[in-house]
Amino acid sequence: QVQVAESGGGSVQPGGSLRLSCTASGNIVGIIAMGWFRQAPGKERELVAGITGDGDGTTTYADSVAGRFTISREVGKNTVYLQMNTLKPEDTATYTCVVGRRKAGWRIGDMIYWGKGTLVTVSS
Repeated sequence: QVQVAESGGGSVQPGGSLRLSCTASGNIVGIIAMGWFRQAPGKERELVAGITGDGDGTTTYADSVAGRFTISREVGKNTVYLQMNTLKPEDTATYTCVVGRRKAGWRIGDMIYWGKGTLVTVSS
């Protein structure tokens, strides 16, 4: 069984920063693709950022967070981080760490394991 555990959510003011952490453990071989989705009440779940398990890792970002958020990996481990800067109220959502299929895209259907989510609230 694979466990996906994320943490780091909380409440911040607009313009603030948060850093999310996620570790995938259990029946895993090698370095795997991992990423973050988010979902706000009344909105569809969307990909925030992803990083592949190949080489140094190829990163993908939603247009809405590019330049503000950075996904990174602990070297040689299935642990990833999401540094979120210049947070906006529209970033408020539950952020969920995911494990992707090998050589697949970043659609919801490509994900094989999901964490339980961590809430990020951005407000004054």
